[in-house]
Amino acid sequence: MPERLSAEAADLLAGDLAVLGRIMPASNTTLLVEQCDSGLRCVYKPVAGERPLWDFPEGTLAGRECAAYAVSEALGWEVVPPTVWRDGPAGPGMVQRFVETDDTQHPVDLLPVGPAPAGFLHVLDALDGSGTPVQLVHEDTAALRRMAVFDVVVNNGDRKGGHVLPMEDGHRYGVDHGVAFHVDNRLRSVLWGWAGASLLDDERAALGALHTELGDASSTLTAALHQFVSAAEVAACRDRCTGLLQAGVLPFPSGDWPAIPWPAF
Repeated sequence: MPERLSAEAADLLAGDLAVLGRIMPASNTTLLVEQCDSGLRCVYKPVAGERPLWDFPEGTLAGRECAAYAVSEALGWEVVPPTVWRDGPAGPGMVQRFVETDDTQHPVDLLPVGPAPAGFLHVLDALDGSGTPVQLVHEDTAALRRMAVFDVVVNNGDRKGGHVLPMEDGHRYGVDHGVAFHVDNRLRSVLWGWAGASLLDDERAALGALHTELGDASSTLTAALHQFVSAAEVAACRDRCTGLLQAGVLPFPSGDWPAIPWPAF
């Protein structure tokens, strides 16, 4: 696991884990576990429970979640909850701190068609399962916008609405980054409301620092990423930083790949 670990992440490496149950629904085995000594609850995704995908090397999804955490920490945005690579009851895999969400907040939502509520951005109009017209919206907040920028950098292929976790204090965590870092464009997201928006100064600064660190073969971040993704995928991550900084705006869907994950929630 990378040396770039917060104290919270380092705590996840201690003690044995006891399985409390399986988190459903999930395409790969996702377990709720508890540290036997501290009682700290975590999400555990063992490599042994991964379902092979046609476009990703087998057995790499849990590691990609650890790589996503490393990039989140390098940006300084805390998009991803503390995440480590360690052994568990079903073998090695990803262990991530379980976070309690505020279920009264809905940063991504489906609403009747009409003007988007104040503080929200319209993404698209669609029909729900019963054929009723609805619109997909998400809130216009700094925390969620940073997640959208992060998703571009890591090439997140699965930013569903349910992968945005609202915290009571307004922070938003993003989870489920197993299908990230592909060398080809795989960005699928519900967070398209800022497409074409100019990068903010703090976003430029964070991306510039990340770009520099990714270009340093001896950096802590680069060493961490090479544990979990290929050299070509690390280079592609840096190239995406370059592209964002040169364009100066958040991208629109490319048209070469479905823009929205299915299901969206």
